[in-house]
Amino acid sequence: MRPVAERVGRKLQNGDDLESALEDDKLYFPPIFLSLAVVGEQTGNLPEVFHELEKYFVLQQSLQRQFWFTLAWPLFQFIVAVYGVIPLMLLVLGFVADMHAGSEPLDPLGLGLLGVTGALAWMGAVTAILLVLFAAYLIATRLLRMGKLLDGFMLKVPVLGPCLRALALGRFSLALRMTMQTGISITKAVRLSLKATGNEAFAASGPEMKASLKDGEELNVALAVTRLFPEDYINIIANAEEGGRLTEVLEHQTEQYQEEASRRMKALTWAVSILMWLVIGMLMLVFVFRIAWVVLIKPTYDAMDFYDKATGS
Repeated sequence: MRPVAERVGRKLQNGDDLESALEDDKLYFPPIFLSLAVVGEQTGNLPEVFHELEKYFVLQQSLQRQFWFTLAWPLFQFIVAVYGVIPLMLLVLGFVADMHAGSEPLDPLGLGLLGVTGALAWMGAVTAILLVLFAAYLIATRLLRMGKLLDGFMLKVPVLGPCLRALALGRFSLALRMTMQTGISITKAVRLSLKATGNEAFAASGPEMKASLKDGEELNVALAVTRLFPEDYINIIANAEEGGRLTEVLEHQTEQYQEEASRRMKALTWAVSILMWLVIGMLMLVFVFRIAWVVLIKPTYDAMDFYDKATGS
C-alpha cells in the first residue's frame, strides 16, 4: 500500500480533492471505503467517517482471520490428499506394475494413470480444473459484467447466501447511517450505501430505489422494491421512520448484522470444512473400492466363474 499512499499524497499536495486522488487507485480500496471517504470529505465529517471505518475494518479483519483459521486444517488435508497422497500412490502403483508386467496393474482411478506420467497428469488435471473455474469467474464478472447475476445466485445458495446477505446488510446500515448524518439527499445516500455493500446484486438495485424515492415513497417501500432486504429489516426501518429515529435504529442494525455475519461466517467455514472432508472421503472410498475390486473381488469372481465352467454348473 505504500506506493498507493505516495501517489494519493502527491495528488493531494497538488490540490486535488480526495475523490480525485483515489480515482486512479480505486481498485486497491473496498467500495465502502471509497463511498464513505468521499461523503466524509464533501460534508466535513472525514475524521468521524474514518473512525467508524476503522472499527468496521477491524471487525472485518477478525472475521477473515476466523474464516481462514477454521478452514486451514481441511484445506491442508485437501492439498495433501490431492497433491501428495494420490500422486504418491500412483507412483508406487506404477513401480509395482513395472515389476509385475504380466499381471493386471492396479488402477484405482480407472483412468490408466500410473507412474510418474500418471502422477503428473493427475496434478496437472486438478490444477487445470481449478484454474478454469477461477478464470471463468473472472471472465463472467470482469468481461461479461455478470457480477449481478452471480451475486444474486450466491445470495440464494444455502449457508453461503445468508452469510453474504448479513455482510451486505451490515455494510448498508453503516453506510446509510453515516451518509444520512452528513445531510446529503436520501437518493444519493441510498446509492452510495448500496455501492458500499460490495455486492453487485445490491448495487444494481440502485435505479429501482432511486425511482421509488423520487416518486415520493418512503425508504421502507423503496427497500421492498428491490426484493433483496428481509421483511423484518424493512419493518424495522418503517417503524424507525415513523418514530424519527432512523439513524439510531440503523446503528443498532449495523451492530446486529455484524454479529449475525460473525455467526454466519462460523457456519460457512464449518460447512466448507465438512464439504472438503466429504470430497476427500469420497476420493479415498473410490480408491479403496477400486483396489479391493482388482485385488479381491474380481479375482474371486473370475475363480468362481472358472469353477462353474469347469464343473458345468
